Amino acid sequence: MLKIGIITGSTRPGRNSLQVAQKLKEWADKRGDAEYEVVDIADYNLPMYNEPISAAYSQDYQTPEAKPWSEKIASLDGYIFVTPEYNHGITSALKNAIDYLYVEYNNKPAGIVSYGSSGGVRAAEAMRIVLAELQVATVRTHVAMSLFTDFKNMSEFAPAPLHEETFNTELDQLLAWGEALKTLREK
Repeated sequence: MLKIGIITGSTRPGRNSLQVAQKLKEWADKRGDAEYEVVDIADYNLPMYNEPISAAYSQDYQTPEAKPWSEKIASLDGYIFVTPEYNHGITSALKNAIDYLYVEYNNKPAGIVSYGSSGGVRAAEAMRIVLAELQVATVRTHVAMSLFTDFKNMSEFAPAPLHEETFNTELDQLLAWGEALKTLREK
């Protein structure tokens, strides 16, 4: 069974990404077709990226916090990134967490779930560009939620029912690509 990490996209107090990730895991667990887990970037306490050598060239991490982060990301076969949209892009915390690693992400699939005043679609598009550099294959289907209609008072997650169906389509694509890319990683 594939292991899929549902990665939160924010570390700030009062963030929404953790409750979104938990709801996505609840929906995913109903399927029984993969092992899903919430990976909260806040738990890793990554400082601003400060490795002396880019992860594209060396996995000899000097930052102590990078080692458990590397192990977690390497242990997964695919990802769902939950990204809020901040200033038309992804959060600095999420970008920082992504920047710490390279080979751990290679040849794996990712789905994106975004939210924001306009559904977080600009953050999702920015995410696709970043992930392409890491040799991550992003699936087409994308759940985009509005802070105005999918959250009560912009803070309590109350998604419209249509999002679960879209998320299941996204997972179908993610798992299909995950199986195909697993053979590539095993070579």
